[in-house]
Parts: sequence; structure tokens; C-alpha cells
Amino acid sequence: MDKNVVKDSSLVKDYINGNENAIAILIKRHQQKLYSFIYSKIQDRDSTEDIFQDTFIKVIRTLKRGHYNEEGKFLPWVMRIAHNLVIDHFRKNNRMPMFSGSDDFDIFSVISDGELNAEAKIIRKQILNDVKKLIDELPEEQREVLVMRMYNDLSFNEISENTGVSINTALGRMRYALINLRKIVEKNNVILVN
Repeated sequence: MDKNVVKDSSLVKDYINGNENAIAILIKRHQQKLYSFIYSKIQDRDSTEDIFQDTFIKVIRTLKRGHYNEEGKFLPWVMRIAHNLVIDHFRKNNRMPMFSGSDDFDIFSVISDGELNAEAKIIRKQILNDVKKLIDELPEEQREVLVMRMYNDLSFNEISENTGVSINTALGRMRYALINLRKIVEKNNVILVN
């Protein structure tokens, strides 16, 4: 079984059907890309290692529960899990205010995570929902590239590999997605500010 020939989707099926070796192949295949992605956000080796491990723990749990339905898009799915764990990492660490000196003390940094922020959280959630609805109005090819680039943080080279189109085509689709998104925002008079 040559790991370069076997598709991710086949390995996922094999793992779900009890082949423990399949997950090892998937992890080995994507570890460099995933580790680099996490490290680029965190800039700390220990935290990157922890998030990398947590990502695959979550992947394994999801696969074992039978909740995986990404239709052959394994890597973007794993990247999304890692991205969410990176966000959780920052949220967790930002709750603890850093005081480098008495001049830097800000009472709002201590209490901003509580009730004062409830309204801002509701507004932010509404904006994210609005953006998601706007993205859903884009043509499928443009939406796919935009989501891979903005939400999964894939490079245009990776987008090209995942979609089977040239890098120039991927760049073009992204450009048109942004142009069309701007038109949709203007047409619907959506205000995207917090």
C-alpha cells in the first residue's frame, strides 16, 4: 500500500473500518503542513506541539464516533479543527491579564471577558452570521476558494492542489469572490462593523 497513491478519503474509511495504521499514515502525511500552520499562528514550540496533539485527538474522536462527513476534504477539515484550537488557545490565554508595569494596568483587561462584553459578543456573532450568509450567495467555485483561503488559511498552492485548478485560476476565483462579496454587501446595505 503506497501512501502516495492511497487517497486521504480511502485512509479515513480504512481507519473507520478498524485499520489503526491508516490514521498513522494520515498523521505522517500531513504533520509538516499542520505543524507549520499552527506554529505560524502561535510562535511557540511547546504550545504548537500541544495544539498539534489536541488536533489529532479531536480528529480521532470524531472519526471513531462516525461524525466525519467532509466528502474527501480531510486536510481542510483538519486545518479547521487546528484553527479553532488556536483560537481557543488565544482566548484562554487572553483571560489572564499581563501586567508588565503599573502604567499598563487596565481594569477593563481584567473584567472585559465578563458581562461588559456580552453585547459586543452578540454583535460579533451577528456579524459573523451575516458574513456567512453573504458568502453563501457566491458562486460555488468562488465560495470554495474564499473559504479555503480565509477560514482554512490555505495557500493558493494548496488551494490549487485541493481543487485541481491552476494557481492562476484559484487567484482569479478569489479576486472575483471579493469583488462579488463587495457587490453583495452594497446591494444588501450590510454594515460589517463591531
